[in-house]
Amino acid sequence: MNFSVLILTFNEEVNLQECLDSVKDCDDVVVFDSYSIDRTVEIARAAGAQVVQRRFDNYAAQRTAALQDVKYKYDWLLMLDADERVTPELAQEISSVLQNQAEGITLYRMRRKDHFLGKWLRRSSGYPSWFGRLVKLGHIRVEREINEEYHTDGKVGLLEGHLNHFPFNKGVSYWFERHNKYSSMEAVALAQETKNSITVATSLKGVFSADPALRRKILKNIAYRLPFRPFMIFIYLYFFRLGFLDGNPGLKFCVLRSIYEYMIDIKLLEMHDRQGQVLS
Repeated sequence: MNFSVLILTFNEEVNLQECLDSVKDCDDVVVFDSYSIDRTVEIARAAGAQVVQRRFDNYAAQRTAALQDVKYKYDWLLMLDADERVTPELAQEISSVLQNQAEGITLYRMRRKDHFLGKWLRRSSGYPSWFGRLVKLGHIRVEREINEEYHTDGKVGLLEGHLNHFPFNKGVSYWFERHNKYSSMEAVALAQETKNSITVATSLKGVFSADPALRRKILKNIAYRLPFRPFMIFIYLYFFRLGFLDGNPGLKFCVLRSIYEYMIDIKLLEMHDRQGQVLS
């Protein structure tokens, strides 16, 4: 493989080995760990990966530190989470596009296939969503503390291949624990973002943009201003995106997703209430 790999970890002994196996042909793998207390570091070193540790503060800062403070063998870096797997097709495609690089491209986006209860959630997960994961070092900046945004000074390319994503490998209890933290971070970020007004012109431009990341950002910004948003998210994913065709896993995932959105809304209300009490 003609690219380096970065894997962010914290207590990922359940996931890490399979993630490492999916990039076993890469000779430059860095596990950027947040001081795990399980076997994560042991597994990483046994696989020959370089381990670098940093205390976690937020995702943007963690990614930025990994991009700036670590020395990599190659100019291109594939960023992974431990619960993601690189398919052979995606690995081959990445090697191919980097051997025949299009002029000016410094960031490649790709899609994920989310799996739950043994099934790919093709419809209920909101697929396809595009994530910036393959970056040219020195040309990327990371913004937003949760659900990070990747910005580049060059052009953006799209890859056909997919990452396989297994967000429930540690069980539903862990999913709730993690999304409790995510919802708190998301509420803080949204409280700041929704302070800024969004014009009709900006909304229309974003919704009809050819850039899938910009479309997603604008639609998300609009959605968070709507009433009954968690319920509307369920209706959107289960009916409009045909999530019911994913069967029982699709139904359960849509319910979980609406619960997560409800958690964010409740925490936003709590923040606004506290601010009101301080001002009164």
